[in-house]
Amino acid sequence: MLTIDSATRDAIIAHAKRDHPNEACGIVAGPEGSDRPERLVEMLNAAGSPTFYEFDSGELLTLYKEMWAKDEEPVVIYHSHTATEAYPSRTDIGLASEPGAHYVLVSTREHGNNDGPVEFRSYRIVDGVVTEEEVHVVPSLDDPNSPEEDA
Repeated sequence: MLTIDSATRDAIIAHAKRDHPNEACGIVAGPEGSDRPERLVEMLNAAGSPTFYEFDSGELLTLYKEMWAKDEEPVVIYHSHTATEAYPSRTDIGLASEPGAHYVLVSTREHGNNDGPVEFRSYRIVDGVVTEEEVHVVPSLDDPNSPEEDA
């Protein structure tokens, strides 16, 4: 199960809408071993494509060095789909190289960058096997008693 605060979820959705019609991508880092998505890092889609995303290799290397220095890891790896449902494509599955990460997909197919709901779904992808997981959105990660809502 992915537990994410509403501000981070909303920022991921805003990024996906802003980059539409191209796919958006990014990482939410958190303390190693914590499973806490705390620091959103919007990344450049180096492919600049409506059907494919690719992290810029230099930007990704810089981010990983930063995470290592701060004892962080990628807790969430996200990207958007602009014309299809929020489900990993074969390419997405092949690129999934962080077995401990939550892979979040946002589909902007229905409303694009206009107001309106999006699909926001999370998956675990390990050795090519895709498992959808529940998403619980909380006002704050620091208040475990706060009411949760489904994404």
